[in-house]
Amino acid sequence: MSLAGNLKTVSFPDILQLLATGKKTGILEVKTSTRQKEVAFKDGNIIYASSVNTTEDLLGNMLLRRGKITKSDLDRAISLHKQTGRQLGTTLIDMNLFQKEDIAECLRLQIEEIVYNLFSWQEGDFVFHEGSSPSNVPFLIELNTMNVIMEGTRRIDEWMEIQKVLPPDDVVLALAKSPKVAKEDISISLEEFRIMALINGERTLPDLINISPMGEFVTCRAIYRLIVGNLIEVVGRREDSPEEKEDEEEVILGVLFHLYNNCFFKIRSLVESVLGESNSRFVDFTSQYRSGVFTFFPGVDPSSELCPSFDKFVAAVRAFPIETRYHKLMSGLENMLAEQLEYVFQLLGVGIYREAAVQVKKEISEPLAVRREMVKRYGIDDSFYKTMKRAEKVVKMVRG
Repeated sequence: MSLAGNLKTVSFPDILQLLATGKKTGILEVKTSTRQKEVAFKDGNIIYASSVNTTEDLLGNMLLRRGKITKSDLDRAISLHKQTGRQLGTTLIDMNLFQKEDIAECLRLQIEEIVYNLFSWQEGDFVFHEGSSPSNVPFLIELNTMNVIMEGTRRIDEWMEIQKVLPPDDVVLALAKSPKVAKEDISISLEEFRIMALINGERTLPDLINISPMGEFVTCRAIYRLIVGNLIEVVGRREDSPEEKEDEEEVILGVLFHLYNNCFFKIRSLVESVLGESNSRFVDFTSQYRSGVFTFFPGVDPSSELCPSFDKFVAAVRAFPIETRYHKLMSGLENMLAEQLEYVFQLLGVGIYREAAVQVKKEISEPLAVRREMVKRYGIDDSFYKTMKRAEKVVKMVRG
């Protein structure tokens, strides 16, 4: 099976589905200029995953962060592992530090963390090496790939809600001194309890993610629930060294330019993968938007030379009166996105529409993560979600 390309044109869930339905055996390699991950399959199910040239997902690091092993015991195990060449998991079992079942559970969590992290990747070259198998692995964990796809897709939707509530990266969090909740109404999960133990009035969101033993998604979900439950609060901002003041309007225009260009590219690519590039129906439909400032959103690959100039886009927007420019731009982009999604439904049915909606939703995660405070202040997230709901409402009305 020849399977290779870039996540810009084929989403990670689509790749998993192809390998699962085809009951393929081999190793999927996904990499960017700075990161590389590998996922191994047997008969379509996931059996192993690893990060190459990074310690973020390594078993020893995970055990240490989860408080399962001391630093001295881990150092001894790593030394022995290097001397013997035996896998670290096997070495830990040989040293009677863990039972096989304990290592298996940690390996399962490690595999899930790596695979679910790949759901958030917007780009990266991938290639499937059919017939290959992971080497020097103590034992394999089998995960149902279709279940992983369902959970990963669910996390995308949940992540959108979580990002709307998470504080800016420079905000310091502390336990609420006087929680605005009745004692009998307080109910927290083990995940939330573990995060509360890490919150000391000096740490920010990135600090907590870095030291948490539970991975980024689970950590952020716990913090989200604690904030919603009024159990933690903001106590100040971490002071950074003074920097040159940025052009806020240009920054927010950059967010909109890249966000919506990526969305329109995802929709167009999906439609062309179904209809073929020679079918002009979708292109003919989108030609109605080719006027004024909206010519800067042609639906082409944002990383290609065909993508319009951002500087020219900024100049075109600033030609509008300052009082109305943002409203005019946002209302136009909202209409374009909603109408294109609605047309996908009319043209190709609810299945392809749902797939387009999922791919589009993923695009909001990066600007929320990178520019969370500014995105909220300008209402980009609310506008985006309102647009998605508008398209969904039309689909529900048509389906009855």
